Amino acid sequence: MAILGKIRQRSFILIVIIALALFSFVLADVIQSGGFSQTSTNVGSINGKDIPFEEFRIKVGNTEKSGQNGQSISTIQAVNRVWDQEVNVALLTEELEKLGIRISEKHLIETLKNDPNFGQNPSFQNELKEFDINKYKAYVAASTNQQEKDFFESTEINANINAKYQVYSTLVRGGFFVTQNEAKFKHMLENKKVTFDFVAVPYSSIKDSDVKVTDQEIMDYMKKNDKKYKADETREVEYVVIEDKPTDADKEEIKNKLTSFLSPRVVYNNETKTNDTIASFASTNNVIEFVNANSDFPYDSTYVSKSDLPAEHAEQLYNLADGQIYGPYMYGDYYALSRSMGKKAGAKARASHILISYTGSKAQPKEDRTKEEAKVKAESILADVQKNPDSFIMQAFSASEDQGSAQRGGDLDFFGPGQMVPAFNDFVFNNPIGKVGLVETEFGYHIIKVTDKQDAIRLATIAQKVEPSEKSSEVSYTNAVKFELAANEKSFEAAAKEMKLEIVPSVRVKAFDEMLGQLGAQRQVVRWAFEKDTDLNDIKRFEIAKVGHVIARLKKVNEEGLLNMEDARTQVEPILKNKKKAEKIMAKMKGASLDAIAKANAVQVQTAADVTLENPVVSTAGYEPKVVGTAFATGVNKISTPIEGNASVFVVKTNSITEPLPTTDFTTQRNNLKSQNASAVGRVFGALKEKAEIKDNRFQFNY
Repeated sequence: MAILGKIRQRSFILIVIIALALFSFVLADVIQSGGFSQTSTNVGSINGKDIPFEEFRIKVGNTEKSGQNGQSISTIQAVNRVWDQEVNVALLTEELEKLGIRISEKHLIETLKNDPNFGQNPSFQNELKEFDINKYKAYVAASTNQQEKDFFESTEINANINAKYQVYSTLVRGGFFVTQNEAKFKHMLENKKVTFDFVAVPYSSIKDSDVKVTDQEIMDYMKKNDKKYKADETREVEYVVIEDKPTDADKEEIKNKLTSFLSPRVVYNNETKTNDTIASFASTNNVIEFVNANSDFPYDSTYVSKSDLPAEHAEQLYNLADGQIYGPYMYGDYYALSRSMGKKAGAKARASHILISYTGSKAQPKEDRTKEEAKVKAESILADVQKNPDSFIMQAFSASEDQGSAQRGGDLDFFGPGQMVPAFNDFVFNNPIGKVGLVETEFGYHIIKVTDKQDAIRLATIAQKVEPSEKSSEVSYTNAVKFELAANEKSFEAAAKEMKLEIVPSVRVKAFDEMLGQLGAQRQVVRWAFEKDTDLNDIKRFEIAKVGHVIARLKKVNEEGLLNMEDARTQVEPILKNKKKAEKIMAKMKGASLDAIAKANAVQVQTAADVTLENPVVSTAGYEPKVVGTAFATGVNKISTPIEGNASVFVVKTNSITEPLPTTDFTTQRNNLKSQNASAVGRVFGALKEKAEIKDNRFQFNY
């Protein structure tokens, strides 16, 4: 179990699927059950292969525990991640089986060896500290813990898939080779040039209002291009927020409470059955105990420079005499009361350094060097800097091996005592501004320059958060219920207007989204919008922690299929309008010469020189591949028919076509094409998903 525990603390073997890592899942304790009302036992299926809910649930729980880069993730994030992994693993496994790809034990060993959790684990290494498959097998065989056995079994399954995928991806990459003719063709695209005159009549020359596009025309266009305009099922939700926030009375209550600390107080002592007098904050002899007993935050003994104090109160706080009180004052969501505990000269320091490290030090040197060589180099730089102090910044830029500070000329900004390693700390705080010296630490040799120091003040601060009282929360709740009832009886808009509330514009969400606009993660609202019992225009109130009450309305339902007409009109209407404008413009683009055509359309004849098919950009007109292609295809000194371009309708007259210089060296083109083909493996899974039959039942399981 010790090994399993260590492995869990680090990353698992990755199933390398481009753009989506397939994680190895730790089979751990079953996560809490609850709230599952479905009758199906499968969370979905991929090409007929079922994904059992119980296995899926356990993986979701383990993914939640593992988090992402040390950060916790929500349940729905884990659900979505596991689902994507399951889909990719299923598609990959099926494809590997179809192709008959098999691996030897050697491949499996290499996969395990390359994972530091196994390859660098001492329990699985031989005397030469190399991964030993026999030691690994012996450990697994000797394990008596079923959970651990399950984990290693899962690991080997995933390692097996990973190894097969490496073979598969190699085969795919091998299928994308570059021929001599392809490289030659690319060379032609890059170097064959055309110069032509042209007339361009922009679509904007016709008013949008003069061209009408019907809904049916938009629908017909989308049906012809259905893959481009395919849309997932979505919901549009609008809402109002009634915040549960403190009132002026709540703020005054906290302010008065802190104000009471300025005077002695008499309190009844239950133990002695007598009245005790509590000293004021200013006169108490035990400041630390006083702060800890009355503040939301414990006493902090740190000295704070003026620049680090709250800006609106910095002047008053910094200038407090020892023992003097300032406040109560508002700082963010808190009322605070501060007492000066005295100032300290040079409490913070600013320094710059040039780090010269060596092989074996905690910092990586730019080149291999011994400790002695590093010292000699550091002493040489120190001598140069002492001779020419202005050279420090340039030396830091060019020589320092602390890349972060090197980009700032070695500057480390202000820091307090104890924030740097001891030797560095002692040099800076024990020397005056301007002092330059050499210090050795475990990172290497530092040429240090003390550049500034700041005095600082120590404050004992009592801070109490201003929160809504029970009475204020009741008012918020009452208003939320009142709005919900009014919205159902009248209309959402009328209720909002009556109560002077702002309706947040509708947010579009998918079934497994979590974020709801500015409200952030609100899965409960998104899920409600997709529930079978939720109808269009339904209204529901939600209590949101640290926010208050959100009253949401399901404003629109967009079914899966083509884009809804509102969105489609935004995207498709400009295309169809330009097509109709093109027809009108083409009817007028007639004439025996470009000059005649230009005159008839009140535009000028322009020239595009040395344009290539690789970069078909027409001066003053932009990216126009169809126009450039036509210029190449039209005979020299001949006029083309009108061309429907991206922004205008064109007529071109080709002046000259320049062939590329003869060559047999197409190395550059070949390498560029190879680079383009390198991403081919990443496109495989998109193609597999497009062909696959995927059934998603996740919503049935209350996710």
